Amino acid sequence: MFRPSARSAAAVLGVAVLSAVTACGAAPAESAGTGDAAKASTAESVKDFGGMKDLVAAAEKEGKLNVIALPPDWANYGEVIKAFEAKYKIKINSENPDASSSDEIAAVKARKGQKRAPDVLDLGIAFARSGAQEGLFAPYRVTAWDKIADTQKDPEARWYNDYGGYVSIGCDAKRIKTCPETFADLLKPEYKGKVALNGNPTKSGSAFAGVYAAALANGGSFGDMKPGIDFFGKLKKSGNFIPVESTPATVEKGETPISIDWDYLNAGYADQFKDKGVDWRTTVPSDGVFAQYYSQAVNKEAPNPAAARLWMEFLYSAEGQNLWLKGYARPVLLPQMIEDGTADKTFVEKLPQVEGTPEFPSSEENDKAQKTLADNWDKAVS
Repeated sequence: MFRPSARSAAAVLGVAVLSAVTACGAAPAESAGTGDAAKASTAESVKDFGGMKDLVAAAEKEGKLNVIALPPDWANYGEVIKAFEAKYKIKINSENPDASSSDEIAAVKARKGQKRAPDVLDLGIAFARSGAQEGLFAPYRVTAWDKIADTQKDPEARWYNDYGGYVSIGCDAKRIKTCPETFADLLKPEYKGKVALNGNPTKSGSAFAGVYAAALANGGSFGDMKPGIDFFGKLKKSGNFIPVESTPATVEKGETPISIDWDYLNAGYADQFKDKGVDWRTTVPSDGVFAQYYSQAVNKEAPNPAAARLWMEFLYSAEGQNLWLKGYARPVLLPQMIEDGTADKTFVEKLPQVEGTPEFPSSEENDKAQKTLADNWDKAVS
């Protein structure tokens, strides 16, 4: 999807401080509610349908949901999709799982008015903001809206954060004698031809975060990403950084024995490939602590508008949030869920360890970083 930890109490603290750094085709179905018969495409909350029962009825009448850029092994999306289909009479059409956030936005624009347009989007925060500014998303407040911190959502409800994690270093301990634990370690000659990112940082949210974390580890700041770009330039010049996109396949085959990626993806690989001879270990580097959420949004012209809104309700229910947690991702509602006892303690205990307290860039700093990256990345690693 390219988007883009002490245990127990410390892990909870990590979640609590994670904040927003800040994921016309068919005629829209009419509301099944008995109120004002508002169209599903303009419904801004479950109340506009008459209640959850009526939203479910309207969504099941549509019978399908179009999603894009949702890899089944990304933050447990495979189980999330299966659980939704099992709970409701709705078939999910999952297209191009390995697409990027920019591909999602492009699909919304290119397929405007088509039945195969994506209904919902999972986006890196920068793409969520830009998409909202372009008027691509429909405002919708899920039932759990008031539980989502103000810093985690658009005031107009066009997008809101859902799950997140920390930049980490994944390493195959069977192929690497001593696994790196910091960004500084990655420059060691023993890692020649072994370090990779999850995609191109100008398009990939996770790779972008990796460069941001490297900047923090090398004297940079949220307002100055250049040191991170320079770091990867050095890494490339030394031969350590390889222009191979890290994926589950490259990890399993040993093609990317060291991967800078989200901690929930790296932690998931440890489980996924344990029985295939891969001893994958995950470390959140103490010299570059960087955390970020992915955001959810509803396509303003979703061909299945009721199903799109039901999907959002599911993702922000305790069931949906615990499924993220099961995939090692930190759900946005975790602090409240721990408080009310709905969080699965087993999964909380398994979250990757984090040392230090992360900080977050403002939207202006994030925009500046994107421009700096666009202007300098290719020159640095060419």
